[in-house]
Amino acid sequence: MHPVSTAAGTIDRPPPSSWASAQAAAAAGDHARAIALLESLLRQQPALAPGWFLLSTQLRQIGREQDAWRADLSGVHASSRDRILLEAAMAMNAGDLDTAAARIAGRDDPPAVRMAGEIQWRRGDMSAALALVERAVALAPGFDLARDFLIRLLLQNNRLADALDHADILAASPMKHPGYDLIRASVLVRLGDQDGARAIYERLLALKPDQPQVWQNLGHALKTLGRQEDAVHAYRQAVAHQPTMGEAWWSLANLKTVQLDAPDIATMERALATLAPDRATRQEDIFHLHFSLGKALEDAGEDEAAFGHYDRGNRLRRTMIRHDAAEFSAEVAAARDAFTSAFFAAQGTGGCTASDPIFIVGLPRAGSTLVEQILSSHSMVEGTMELPEMMMIASRLQSRVDEGEFPDFAAMIASLTPADRLRLGEEYIDRTRIHRHTDRPHFIDKMPNNWQHVGLIRLILPNAHIIDARRHPMACGYSAWKQHFARGQAFSYDLTDIGLYYRDYVALMTAFDAAAPGRVHPVLYEQMVADTPGEVARLLAHLDLPFEQACLAFWTNKRAVRTASSEQVRQPIFTDGVDHWHRFARWLEPLERALGAALRNWDR
Repeated sequence: MHPVSTAAGTIDRPPPSSWASAQAAAAAGDHARAIALLESLLRQQPALAPGWFLLSTQLRQIGREQDAWRADLSGVHASSRDRILLEAAMAMNAGDLDTAAARIAGRDDPPAVRMAGEIQWRRGDMSAALALVERAVALAPGFDLARDFLIRLLLQNNRLADALDHADILAASPMKHPGYDLIRASVLVRLGDQDGARAIYERLLALKPDQPQVWQNLGHALKTLGRQEDAVHAYRQAVAHQPTMGEAWWSLANLKTVQLDAPDIATMERALATLAPDRATRQEDIFHLHFSLGKALEDAGEDEAAFGHYDRGNRLRRTMIRHDAAEFSAEVAAARDAFTSAFFAAQGTGGCTASDPIFIVGLPRAGSTLVEQILSSHSMVEGTMELPEMMMIASRLQSRVDEGEFPDFAAMIASLTPADRLRLGEEYIDRTRIHRHTDRPHFIDKMPNNWQHVGLIRLILPNAHIIDARRHPMACGYSAWKQHFARGQAFSYDLTDIGLYYRDYVALMTAFDAAAPGRVHPVLYEQMVADTPGEVARLLAHLDLPFEQACLAFWTNKRAVRTASSEQVRQPIFTDGVDHWHRFARWLEPLERALGAALRNWDR
């Protein structure tokens, strides 16, 4: 049984006797009779969506899963001619969500329920959206597009195990589609299974090699696995098939150890000239090409031209994101004022006592990946990745203030009972368990932005370790500004914003050190480069870990690394980057001015 089309349109009312007989047989558990009646009816009226969905349930009752799946797909296809659903979809896509919701109110058929879920998602109600789309899939397990949407929602909520379960089901669909394999690969990447994702990409490319996006995805997986030559080949295949593919060019440049040559520069300049800047769909290619040309020209020693491309790329990217420096500073000040020594003393004991997590916090491009690679080379420490769980917990708590439940952040934090703190700490441990693949007693969470939440970490995970990876603000700031981040660093596309952000970071970490002395161990990048054995010994001593020689040979560690420094940490430490920013100092005055006093006291 396959999805069928009809020129007759939707038929609203089947012959009462046929439909009633089929429904009665289904209700009586006479599945064979119900199936026979429904198949006869649907041969005459293939646009009868409810008939297909009822047929699907009956086929599943007798174990005909593949036929049931196809029946669901036929029901979805038939629903595409439903006038009310079409009107609701038009209203939803036009942004008139109230009209769209009103048109399908009261309906419980799978396509309408799935659309209701998308309406809630567009409204920002993720919980309602998930519940509705999960129901649509439960009503019609063969509704592939609903399951695809559900996987994307689960990924947005970091429910990775559930996402993988649904991705496995979707990959078995009788309606084979490479997009289903790609979304499964994206789930595997989020879970840290780069090798599993690599195998999917290679299989798809063996079938159809002219797919630049799949070549790029393969490059990402290979880079993370440390297979640099293969990653370079994959990225070059991507740009060979699509020379304007800015992200693939940036992926090449972002390997750090690869230098783009004069022919590459000429190809990128030609590609940039062909892209229309007024087309929103090409803006990502444009700014990626600017960042790539900046890196290529910087490597070639053409500093002024390089800075010009970095500047244009950053300016364009800044128009596409929201970052309010004053608003962010206010949030940091609220955290600084809430987590005082008096507050911690008043709280007493509490929280989850697990000592598993080692948080590495700080600004991006400050050496956190180096610290992670050193520590994950220890036999008692597992490296994972930049985990979003603590930020999600913090965001959920902040929403209670934003929604008016508490007058301010301090009041909300003070309201947390010992039971609340224990629950939140255990939630973090439970939610991060999926990223742990060894029995090592400690694991690293390298989300740099967690510096904003050191007080919360201390409150709900009092035995967790916190490492502050810090670098000279001019070096760190310039390195972040010339780096395009895939997500999460909205402050990094303006030199003034970077300076203000660094200043907030130093202020909060200084205040936390006064409130909880010794709880954060600082690692200065410059000192780590100058005296690696001494700094590593001090770091391990702070963590109560025995010294292991493997930590000094960290570049031999073959673990997957996803960050921009993935190739640099697979080499011995080099000193070239420490003062590199001086080459561009004459253009960095906005950064220096915004840093203010933080430029003088950053390492205290």
